Amino acid sequence: MAASSTAISYSSEARSNLKGATVLIGRVFFSLIFVLAGFNHFSKQTIAYAASQGVPLASIAVPVSGILAVLGGLSILLGYRAKVGAWLITLFLVGVTPMHNFWAVHDPIMAQMQMIMFMKNISMLGGALLISQVGAGAFSLDARRSR
Repeated sequence: MAASSTAISYSSEARSNLKGATVLIGRVFFSLIFVLAGFNHFSKQTIAYAASQGVPLASIAVPVSGILAVLGGLSILLGYRAKVGAWLITLFLVGVTPMHNFWAVHDPIMAQMQMIMFMKNISMLGGALLISQVGAGAFSLDARRSR
């Protein structure tokens, strides 16, 4: 009996570690786009593009969106207050996704590109909402802090 319970305990611990590692890898993959691309929101080219697309107060709105993306992405990446970071990413995505208004583009190739970008953002919005509810997982600063 003791050997059996040890095997079950080990199996449960191994599954827990695998789950924690999988969530960690998922957090890394999810957050990279926000951390890396967020820094582009401080460039003159990105601000000018947003202004040309009709973003109001682009010189303020675009850097603010960059701050949301970078802080939210780092929060999720490190698993530090990841639920708050996920809400920052949600706010970022709600703000930038309408820019990909594929329904108003007349060039079929550009319309398809904008639809892809729109759907990508909707997909990431779903991921951010999941993280906002379930958190960062076992291999995170949040989990370490709660011990």
